Amino acid sequence: MNLRNMGRTVLGGMVAGVVATATVQAQDLSGKTVEFVIPFAESGGSAAWANFFAPLLGKHLPGKPTVVVRYRPGAGSTEGANWFQQQSTSDGTLIFGPSGSTQFPYLLDDPRVRYEYKDWKVILSSGTGGVVFLPPDLGERFDGDFDDLKSESYLYGSQGATTLDLVPLLAFKLLGLQVDPVFGIEGRGDGRLMFERGEANIDYQTSSAYLKSVVPLVEQKLAVPAFTYGSLDADGNIIRDPTFPDIPTFKEVCEATEGCETSGIGWDAWKAFFVSGFAAQKLIYLPGSASQEVVDMYSKAFEAIIAEPDFAKNSEETLGVYPQGIGKAAQVAHEQAIAVSPEAKQYVLDWLKDDYGITMQ
Repeated sequence: MNLRNMGRTVLGGMVAGVVATATVQAQDLSGKTVEFVIPFAESGGSAAWANFFAPLLGKHLPGKPTVVVRYRPGAGSTEGANWFQQQSTSDGTLIFGPSGSTQFPYLLDDPRVRYEYKDWKVILSSGTGGVVFLPPDLGERFDGDFDDLKSESYLYGSQGATTLDLVPLLAFKLLGLQVDPVFGIEGRGDGRLMFERGEANIDYQTSSAYLKSVVPLVEQKLAVPAFTYGSLDADGNIIRDPTFPDIPTFKEVCEATEGCETSGIGWDAWKAFFVSGFAAQKLIYLPGSASQEVVDMYSKAFEAIIAEPDFAKNSEETLGVYPQGIGKAAQVAHEQAIAVSPEAKQYVLDWLKDDYGITMQ
């Protein structure tokens, strides 16, 4: 063998060794800590969701690493997402869990956004729902429509009009309610605490937070559910949320409320952001620097998690009855989450400017 061929052989062996080593390392997280970062406070639905999956990942990832949930709230979740965009961790020890509150500023060209969803590698999608509820004095007057409640003045704790709160705030507008949002809370859990203290008289929580923290209030007759945002069937129609089949959807309540229309650009805009914010709300990403081997490692771990005999029961109790997407399903959800029509986008931008003085510059 001449020196050139020998060099090629040695170099080829070195490259193969490096690839093999990288693959082995990607498949073994023994003794390591995986940080599951969410850009929210520890009192809301994203925290419940992340803390549900963290120990299961620790059980099923190769090497059984310790999986720790980290919280990076701020600016309605854009601060955490901007931070994640700068990360180049490639060994699988960092994953990120944004939600619709992170997607909406991205869709609306918020100048604070310095992250690009298309750079990240999706590994799981979790659909969810949301439930709007009232205090008992208003709840006892709610009979399936808001006709008798339009004269009330409402206070609502909000993370911001361009966060996931866009969906309830736009729903309130379509219903003709006079709702004054108190902007600046760090998470939906803080909004619920405002409601419990009597500082707000309308609120919503994502399904996981509603199951954990609001159902006990309902059982104590301290809260009354008004409507869910619903769910989507295979044809994209809004149907009752399978987690809360006895609670009417926003569509049903809108149809029953005078002046609320379930057609036209306002409705189309609400539905578009509902799909982005709830049907494809929670996603888990690896940094763009992660290799395909690391992506596959996580996909296999989530497959094993979902295959556990008691997963459906446990996830229903904590997260509600919603699909968990892996592989192609996760990619489809990712694409839906970051796509809104120009018409729906412009309607929302005009509404934000007219009602809240918010412009995207």
